[in-house]
Amino acid sequence: MRMRGVVFALALLSCLSFAQSQPAAKPAPKVVIVKAARLLDVATGQYKSGVAVLIEGDRIKSIGSAEQLATQAPNAEAIDLGNATLLPGLIDCHTHLGSRADRYDELYDFRDTPFNSAFAGVVNAEKTLEAGFTTVRDVGSLPFLAVDLRNSINEGFIPGPRVVASGPGISITGGHGDLNNYSPQTRVTMFPEERGFGIADGVDQVIHVVRAQEKYGVDVIKIIATGGVLSRGDKPGAPQFSLAELKAAADEAHAGGRKIAAHAHGPEGIKNAINAGIDSIEHASLVDDEGIRLAKQHGTYFVMDIYNDDYLLGEAIKFGLSEEKVNKEKVVGQLQRDNFRKAHQAGVKMAFGTDAGVYPHGDNARQFAVMVKYGMTPAEAIRAATMNAADLLGRSKDIGSLDAGKYADIIAVSGDPLADVKTLEHVQWVMKGGKVYKDELRR
Repeated sequence: MRMRGVVFALALLSCLSFAQSQPAAKPAPKVVIVKAARLLDVATGQYKSGVAVLIEGDRIKSIGSAEQLATQAPNAEAIDLGNATLLPGLIDCHTHLGSRADRYDELYDFRDTPFNSAFAGVVNAEKTLEAGFTTVRDVGSLPFLAVDLRNSINEGFIPGPRVVASGPGISITGGHGDLNNYSPQTRVTMFPEERGFGIADGVDQVIHVVRAQEKYGVDVIKIIATGGVLSRGDKPGAPQFSLAELKAAADEAHAGGRKIAAHAHGPEGIKNAINAGIDSIEHASLVDDEGIRLAKQHGTYFVMDIYNDDYLLGEAIKFGLSEEKVNKEKVVGQLQRDNFRKAHQAGVKMAFGTDAGVYPHGDNARQFAVMVKYGMTPAEAIRAATMNAADLLGRSKDIGSLDAGKYADIIAVSGDPLADVKTLEHVQWVMKGGKVYKDELRR
């Protein structure tokens, strides 16, 4: 009897020990039904009326009538947004989250530490999310601010959009990404002097820098194929990097499972980047007819930041934008807008990108009206910031439209963006991954 008691006690202890060693059961995912007067189907550019969105956890489970979904999920939390319009969360494919648009004095290049950029990134990420942009691609920040920002947002430590992160834009020595026209004794410990991350000359160095950036967790590679506007001593139209160097960068990025974007204003640099197999041309300001033809032939995306000219030639001057840079923008700005119209009319694939950080973060949606002014319909402009942008980022299975299985990244406005695209400048309700981050409709 005593022996049986000992065996029973040991068995009981074993069971208790096993039970204690098992992880606690995960709570059931939250179930929500979001209802509004209409939902924009971005694929067709048409509204669906009388439909609601059933969300389970961080993804959309189904879309149907509110009554049907309530029967399907009787215990779901109901969010009724009344006469609002539902759209997929917006996507900006060209941002600089660590940059500020109220500090154009070049002395900040020498006064700031990397922490200043990091603080700006935290503030700008939240502003961007509250503006209705639930995903952004950061295409140029200090190493590796965008990666760390992405990770902190994904962990839920700080609020912000989904971040597709690059490292610093890869530049030739003396190029748009270098520190130019200072004495040889001038040094700052920012990315231009981090030669292993941002500066490369020749095919071998380009390959090394792409690999070094991939080592530290970037999602996308950014390379600088021409001069720029907001840099000293170079010309926006001048090519930077040879075709061989650009092809090496594209091949290495693709081999590492990443896409690659090229900053390119001038026609030769644009054509070199397209022929090299680069996935998107950023700016494309001075593109010629052959460049447009090549982009259409290769399926290369143009990401043309046609709003920020207004800010650069207005507010930025008050914040210390130099005369050299103002004069460059005066040459480039209107030509870029005219070429946006030509590229769109020719059928080039277009994705929404604004160069946020050149103008204040949170004003991203101001570009929609400019895109419509220069040839797009409101539906096309919205599609550029949803389905097209998701396709460029390689994330169409997760974002870009309101469909079952995709992330519950949803915004709402109290107007009709197809009638007045400026409605998107005042997003009143924002959900990302099933969590509401902004609600001005139910106050």
